Amino acid sequence: MTSRKRSAALISVHMDLGAGRRGVDMGPSAIRVAGLSQRIRDLGWRVRESGSVVVAEAESTNVGRKNARYLDEVLDVCTRLRDLTLEVRKEGCFPIVLGGDHSIAMGSVSGQALHHREREESIGLLWVDAHTDMNLPDTSPSGNIHGMPLSHLIGKGIPALRKLAGTHAAVRPENVALLGIRSVDRTERAVVKESGVRVYTMTEIDERGLATCMKEALAIVNDGTTGFHLSFDLDGVDPRVAPGVGTAVFGGLTYREAHLICEACARTSRLLGMDMVELNPTLDDRNATGELAVELILSALGQTIL
Repeated sequence: MTSRKRSAALISVHMDLGAGRRGVDMGPSAIRVAGLSQRIRDLGWRVRESGSVVVAEAESTNVGRKNARYLDEVLDVCTRLRDLTLEVRKEGCFPIVLGGDHSIAMGSVSGQALHHREREESIGLLWVDAHTDMNLPDTSPSGNIHGMPLSHLIGKGIPALRKLAGTHAAVRPENVALLGIRSVDRTERAVVKESGVRVYTMTEIDERGLATCMKEALAIVNDGTTGFHLSFDLDGVDPRVAPGVGTAVFGGLTYREAHLICEACARTSRLLGMDMVELNPTLDDRNATGELAVELILSALGQTIL
């Protein structure tokens, strides 16, 4: 990391309305309990506590559209997160967004995109996940918006969500790379194939090795951009390592592979910010996944073995 990225802004987003299972609204607290702030300081960074984005509980909220559940609330949270991300970027901070379900990436990535667009720059996006998160309301089997954020970030889907980044898509599809994919809805596959994003499935990672795939992915997200944002869904990691997630899929990234991704991001000195999402403490084992989240964030900030 370069000196201009030595101030980290922590943003907690306590929302689970985009998910089909309750509990990820408590994820930021579990990451805090694992000592995130002090451990970042111990790494030599300054830490700015940038507050929390909160939302009403599902019990007091109208579901609204069946194919885009809690749309109004998700849009409101993403709008507030976008503005907060934009604010901390303008102040020279590296945003670390703690989720919360993965729909919040529409806010954080849009904030990054707007910040750099003012400088006539574009950004890349590295998406670590078990799922492609590229459903549209018409293709989603559940209507849960945490399965749709990436499609909206590249300019598809519901106008209000895709316009969080203004008149242009937050990121160009050719600057998006997905890692760890192993579960794609049948109705979603055509959207993914037609999108232009590069998807590294676990099968390809097994066959070619993560180091090779990661090198290619970093080239994609940095091609013609000013840098890239890392959006890390903890269900990208195998549930035997990260049990505290609501949409677990076996056969995921190992502990060391997850760290390799974050370490490689740090070595580029082009990482602009990151999300750490989908931690569900109600499903965790003595906060093992919360501890893992902290360790991965530290690796992305430059922590090394030697």
